[in-house]
Amino acid sequence: MTARSAKPAPSRPGRPSPVRVPRTARAPGGPRGLHTRLKRAWDRPLTAYYLILGGSLLITVLGLVMVYSASQIKALQSGLAPTYFFRKQLLAAVLGGGLLLAASRMTVRLHRTLAYPLLAVSVFLMCLVQIPGIGVAVNGNQNWINLGGPFQMQPSEFGKLALVLWGADLLARKQDKRLLVQWKHLLVPLIPVAFLLLGLIMLGGDMGTAIILTAILFGLLWLAGAPTRLFVGVLGGATLIGALLIKTSANRMSRLACIGATDPGPGDQCWQAVHGIYALASGGFFGSGLGASMEKWGELPEPHTDFIFAITGEELGLAGTLSVLALFAALGYAGIRVAGRTEDPFVRYAAGGVTTWITAQAVINIGAVLGLLPIAGVPLPLFSYGGSALLPTMFAVGLLIAFARDEPAARAALSARSARRPVSGRRPAGVRWKTMRRRVKKRPSGER
Repeated sequence: MTARSAKPAPSRPGRPSPVRVPRTARAPGGPRGLHTRLKRAWDRPLTAYYLILGGSLLITVLGLVMVYSASQIKALQSGLAPTYFFRKQLLAAVLGGGLLLAASRMTVRLHRTLAYPLLAVSVFLMCLVQIPGIGVAVNGNQNWINLGGPFQMQPSEFGKLALVLWGADLLARKQDKRLLVQWKHLLVPLIPVAFLLLGLIMLGGDMGTAIILTAILFGLLWLAGAPTRLFVGVLGGATLIGALLIKTSANRMSRLACIGATDPGPGDQCWQAVHGIYALASGGFFGSGLGASMEKWGELPEPHTDFIFAITGEELGLAGTLSVLALFAALGYAGIRVAGRTEDPFVRYAAGGVTTWITAQAVINIGAVLGLLPIAGVPLPLFSYGGSALLPTMFAVGLLIAFARDEPAARAALSARSARRPVSGRRPAGVRWKTMRRRVKKRPSGER
């Protein structure tokens, strides 16, 4: 008996034949299939773009909510409206959103053009801080300039962005000329300019910002391929200078002694560190509820700035703090991915510098709240109250978005999407939508 040859099922007139996907192309079921699908989604060209854009916006929005919750009591104790700090942060977020959009639309060439002017303006403003009558001291650190009314600016925050852009442009130009193989070209003038910024910051006594700037410097040197002995030498020199600065300051020594403290100690020197732990411990898994924090009622200093992560743990619990950590981890991974996949040296150094800046500052802030690191007085990026910190950080995130969009595969995917999208949201003539992802041309009546 001869077997009949299989014939394809006839399709209905006017409808396309169904496309069968080979079994080899389908992901297997179960945990293995889930892992395969997640891996495919993770490797898509626009993954880094969506992670940076979505992660940064979620952190900023959640930060606005927590600033509103954590700052109300502080505002009332100061005789201000309960929404005072929230309104200022919301204004800074709107301005920062404009900077993020502008930075994401700028070309790489324009970013490189901004490097030297931004560095010069940052150094000039940081010098103005030290002039009596212009510089303003806050919590013992003279790193602020009064802009009039309730608005102040911290130029050292813009110094971080200036070092990233200028250092990336400098190293990229030297790499193009094959000069980075010589240690003198690797260090000069990068190290002297970085030390100039560090010196101006330390004149005001802000060691926390100096640590972040040092981390950015080390990140740039690492990406430039600095030899291990040279890298260790610079790190050892910075460690010795930092130890000397800590040893000669009673305030810094007391902060170092509060690592892992469970008791306020003599003179309540560890009051802030201990009450930060109390806030996290009382939150449990899901927190006491938004706005229901007890530590913000005068017990925990700076609840809306340096220790906003503790209030988040108290009100949103472990689930809220883990969500914040996951968002920062996704943002850091996306930045590393952008730096690792690019062919442009400037993009690699700038993306790596921004990623080092944001992740190092987040680790230092969260580590201090958890009692694992000394309290450095640095805000949680995109999350804590403070317009001077929020504006340059959002511009830096815009840099990462621009670099993620500029990847060849991402650019091709965005171009293909734009080609499929109708103008002004209207359907083109002769086209009807069958699904949200597919368009089928409408055939003339009577055609078979």
